[in-house]
Amino acid sequence: MILARVRAALLIALALATACTRDHKQLEPAEKPTLLLLTSLPLVFGEGFSLEGGSPALAALRQRYDVVPISVTSRPELQKGQLLLMAQPLAQTPENLVALDDWVRGGGRLMLLADPLLEWPSERPLTDPLRPPPMFMDTGLLQHWGLRLDAPNQRGPQTRELGGHTVLTASPGALVGSCQIGTDRLMAQCEVGKGRATIVADADFLDVERIDGPAEHNLEALLAELAKLARR
Repeated sequence: MILARVRAALLIALALATACTRDHKQLEPAEKPTLLLLTSLPLVFGEGFSLEGGSPALAALRQRYDVVPISVTSRPELQKGQLLLMAQPLAQTPENLVALDDWVRGGGRLMLLADPLLEWPSERPLTDPLRPPPMFMDTGLLQHWGLRLDAPNQRGPQTRELGGHTVLTASPGALVGSCQIGTDRLMAQCEVGKGRATIVADADFLDVERIDGPAEHNLEALLAELAKLARR
């Protein structure tokens, strides 16, 4: 009788342990999706190439994504993911622009921060090829997608709507063309083949540590637009 009770207690304990293990596995966080990141801005490392650093923008992105930095939009690099954030990138070669266009048309999702008047401070000399370009170097990509990027009408901090939030920007540009463009012309959403490209005429809004004014919703807006882009 006692042996039977002990055996029953052991079976119950085993069942509970199995259930707890199963529940624990169900509560494990899902694997983060991959986000490719191509930028000339000091988001991953500072300009001194120190192993220390990492911007608030990068920290926010890493909460939601497995961030994979890439240096060019070549076909091998783009094969690493299906969601790409390009923030004021250096000019790409014609071959890599063709690869980027093909990648988007094949189903890729691109968010491009193209600033026509970047005010992000840099200690690099003006002749340094790694210095963030003062204006987005469009070599025909936007025109190919039916867009034109105009310089800002006025300089200085301005508020705009992005990702359902009011964000603070610095001298944002304006987009014109055949894509779906917001009323303030800050953002355009383009259907490109099977893929989609979201273009934002500002990159300074990522510089939340130095932008002159309240920018507490800037990174939330970035994450919201990336999530919306990935779902479509």
